[in-house]
Amino acid sequence: MSTLEMDGEQDIQKVAAQTYRRVIITGPRKAQPEESEACLQLKSALEARRKYMDDTPDVNRIEEKRISQDRNYSNAQEPEFMSPTSPTSRKFPPKSKHGFKMVKGCFEAFELEGEKKKFRPLPIEGFFDDLQELMEIISFGPCKTFSYNRLRVLEARFQLHLLLNDHLELLQQKGVSHRDFYNVRKIDNHVHHSACMNQKHLLRFIKSTVKKHPDEVVTKSKEGKERTLAQVFKDLHLTPYDLSIDTLNMRAEKTFHRFDKFNTKYNPIGQPLLREIFLKQNNHIRGKFLAQLTRQVFDDLENNKYQFAEYRISIYGRQTNEWETLAAWVVDNELWSKNVRWMIQVPRLFKLWRKLGKVKTFQEMLDNIFRPLFQASVDPGSYPRLAVFLEQVIAFDSVDDESQRERGYFAGMPLADEWDEIENPPYSMWSYYMYANIAVLNKLRFSKGMNTFTYRPHAGEAGDIEHLAATFLTANSINHGILLYHSPALQYLYYLAQIGISISPLSNNLLFCKYEDNPFPRFFRRGLNVTLSTDDPLMIHVTKEPLVEEYSVAAQVWKLTSTDLCEIARNSVLQSGFHPKFKAYWVGQHYCENGPNSNDVARTNVPDIRVMYRWELLREELAYINHAKENLQKQIRIDLEGKFSLAASHNEEKK
Repeated sequence: MSTLEMDGEQDIQKVAAQTYRRVIITGPRKAQPEESEACLQLKSALEARRKYMDDTPDVNRIEEKRISQDRNYSNAQEPEFMSPTSPTSRKFPPKSKHGFKMVKGCFEAFELEGEKKKFRPLPIEGFFDDLQELMEIISFGPCKTFSYNRLRVLEARFQLHLLLNDHLELLQQKGVSHRDFYNVRKIDNHVHHSACMNQKHLLRFIKSTVKKHPDEVVTKSKEGKERTLAQVFKDLHLTPYDLSIDTLNMRAEKTFHRFDKFNTKYNPIGQPLLREIFLKQNNHIRGKFLAQLTRQVFDDLENNKYQFAEYRISIYGRQTNEWETLAAWVVDNELWSKNVRWMIQVPRLFKLWRKLGKVKTFQEMLDNIFRPLFQASVDPGSYPRLAVFLEQVIAFDSVDDESQRERGYFAGMPLADEWDEIENPPYSMWSYYMYANIAVLNKLRFSKGMNTFTYRPHAGEAGDIEHLAATFLTANSINHGILLYHSPALQYLYYLAQIGISISPLSNNLLFCKYEDNPFPRFFRRGLNVTLSTDDPLMIHVTKEPLVEEYSVAAQVWKLTSTDLCEIARNSVLQSGFHPKFKAYWVGQHYCENGPNSNDVARTNVPDIRVMYRWELLREELAYINHAKENLQKQIRIDLEGKFSLAASHNEEKK
């Protein structure tokens, strides 16, 4: 290409970055009364969500604004990841003057001296009132019709945008040196740690471990007799040579609508004992093998450089020492990586623990989950390992089979302190108590300058639409969310609020939604904040790079372009809990702002045209809702004034 041609192409790129072909809808903007009423209802739903989001402080949100507004900030060099120092060599701050107590399932924290501030959650009665109102809004006929029509318009406009601007987007991508889909940052926002490796990796590890450590004592029999790894495999009538992918039998097959069968696939060769030995951290060998396996997965990610993960690891709430055990496993084995952050998932298993006599009430389970966190936040020196571990924890998740039948909330339903029956509380109650305790914990930690946590639960994979309504109020982002397709009003609200949705189509294909029926491409075209994730590579994926495999299948089946893939990858970074200094390096210093200024095409490979298009449409939709609301309020005032003037004239006539 000649210098003249190159200069001409660069000029076109500059113009493309500044403008693009727009579809403008003209005509009368006056909304019909029914439409105005729908907008008023949707606006009130957005305000309800804002109330809950504003009640929980977020350190990252403040830090990203500081970075964006700092004119002297430089993101030219990749920030250095500092591995946490050993608890034994660190000097922790003294115990702070704070107290805390649990009141009806929710912790309250307070200062013991000074201003004696109290940190409390929003009341549960108000939450269920808001949830009931939201359910009525998304069931309101005019809201459903209005939302459905707006979503169809958004989808149609995206198709027109591609027809008119696809070549301009491609041209801008071509003008970016070095950057392409493979070397933009991609984060696996939804992946379970115990299934983070593929089957071939686990198979090689098991074979190698049996050969190298046959005499390692790995478990005890019921009689208390120690058993070595070699003895375990001898009892199974297996040798390392016999093992194969087929022998492991961990691929999720014939599991559609069978979450129980899917969970059994976590057991190598169908043996829960092998799962305990190789895939559990709380076992006879204190998670030694799992730590080695985890380190290998970390090394693979670090060698890849451009892929990151947020691994979920479980806290069950059976007993209070779970946190110390988990923290000791992570800290003692130095399971840190610049490519990985930890998330805590809480399985909704109250029914099981109550049946086994582990807990007596739902409040006791919540106490087991959250009390150690308050203790380590107030007095980190007394809980050094947990205090260090919490610095690398970014969020909480709530997991289990959503398709199970559950009792709906009703007035007079027992709350956490009185819930002692052998039945799980409803999903909405779980959502409130998880959110409320995280919010109070964040307030306490924020007041002390510590890192805070977000709430990113599983929701909308199956079950009732009320699950997604509850997370609309309480969650920062969600995983799955495919049932939003069945509620246009709630789907439109998720779009307006730009709530992150991490979808795993290959996982959904094995459980609740066939790949060709997955709503991901439709959500993406409509502008919802969606990204792709793997969920359980061990049971689903076959390559060494499961996240790229997920993107690859989606690109082929749904005809996603390079711009689409890079936009989805950028969404994964924005939804993640990594520190803002890393995000600023990966996607641009001003990523928390709106419009094209939030994008750095040299880092994301997402054309400014696409970012500008998304922002302009979102701004239009929000303006449309506000305009219709103002029109309705104006019309109500006019009607009231008319009634008052008419009544006054009647009174004058009578006189």
